[in-house]
Amino acid sequence: MTTAEPASSGLVFTGESANVSRLIESLMKGYDKRLRPNYKGNPVEVGITMHILSISSISEVNMDFTLDFYFRQHWHDERLTFENSGEDELCISNEMLDKIWWPDTFFANAKSAKFHTATTKNAFLRIKPNGWITQSLRLTVTAMCNMNLRLFPMDMQICPLEIESYAYSTRHIKYFWKDGFNLSVDIQKEVQMPQFDVKGYRVIERLENTTTGSYSRLACQLWFVRSLGYYVIQIYVPSSLIVVLSWISFWLDRNAAPARVALGITTVLTLTTFISSTNASLPKISYLKSIDVYLVTCFIMVFAALLEYAAVSFIGNKPWIPKNKQSKQRREILSIKNAAEGKRLALSAAPKQTSAHHRTKEKDLNGRAHPPTRRSANNTMEQQAVTGGAHKRSASKLEKKPKTVNKNIVWANNIDKYSRMIFPFLFAIFLITYWIVYTNISRSQMKLDFVLIEQSHDS
Repeated sequence: MTTAEPASSGLVFTGESANVSRLIESLMKGYDKRLRPNYKGNPVEVGITMHILSISSISEVNMDFTLDFYFRQHWHDERLTFENSGEDELCISNEMLDKIWWPDTFFANAKSAKFHTATTKNAFLRIKPNGWITQSLRLTVTAMCNMNLRLFPMDMQICPLEIESYAYSTRHIKYFWKDGFNLSVDIQKEVQMPQFDVKGYRVIERLENTTTGSYSRLACQLWFVRSLGYYVIQIYVPSSLIVVLSWISFWLDRNAAPARVALGITTVLTLTTFISSTNASLPKISYLKSIDVYLVTCFIMVFAALLEYAAVSFIGNKPWIPKNKQSKQRREILSIKNAAEGKRLALSAAPKQTSAHHRTKEKDLNGRAHPPTRRSANNTMEQQAVTGGAHKRSASKLEKKPKTVNKNIVWANNIDKYSRMIFPFLFAIFLITYWIVYTNISRSQMKLDFVLIEQSHDS
């Protein structure tokens, strides 16, 4: 009896397998996979659902994105009904796919796509008694995504995956989202990317008109928002610090040419490297990005600091020649010297006349002439010496007057003094304006008609 039970159960199992095999053979009898279901009738309605496992990369240079997902198609084939067979469902191997008709679905914007075949072809087929068929495939697709990088790195991108029949027009196949617009696409919670956050998705149904006919097309649009943290740490903060570093030049002495020139050139070259390295990972586009606005402004600030020292050095080393004041002072000195010289010459002739006059007229009371007196001459020479000395002292005072202050040096120092305030003020105004403007523009692009990831997981 113990040996009969296994034999009996084996016979039952063999009988069920035989029944399913006969059922499949009967379904395949007279089945022509070259013809779609209901060939002369209404178009086949193909329902689509997707479960996204991962999004591996988004490339700005190649303008594409790659995702790994389960792709499921649902359609009705009346030739495969078995309602009176007693079976609830036929779950058969993927080899059956080669024996029945199934939609020739392709991804219209795909660059490349592949089936997963480890350890076997990742596909299954299930058939309901009423003839509804579910086909599931695991695929990896790299699809095109036309990105607008004007707000980079505060941008958000909408990348679509478009589904369409390759050969059958709307007369033969019509696609629809099987579980509605909110539930037909499911994104796994663990989906993460280093530079983007997946915020949500939106599904679309539309017609695609071409020269060969009108085709039913579905589109699943994924909403990506770029993570700003990396760019703040790697670009925004270092470039701002380089601008601040260039301001140290304003506190250095204007005669410290090697230090100020070296500092200016170093900051200019460093920012040039920043700009080159940032654009190296981006496509060569003609329009201006928000990161370009920031880096170019920083470059202008640093370059302006270098030019500021060039102006300070040029003005400070330029000789100061106050023409009006020097001419007036020179005329005063010459007039004083000329006056002193004229009086000296006039007085030098006076003693001769005075001595002759005294020789003829000076007599004593007895009528006798005396020798000429030298008193008047001595007095005259003393007066000349006093007068001439006074004029010379006046002239020397004018000549020894303190020199005029070099206004070029004053202007050069003032340029440095005002630059210490103007440069930080202008850069602060730029920072406030930049972040307010671009943050508001980025927020204005928020997509309100998308299904958010949190909502889809909660539902």
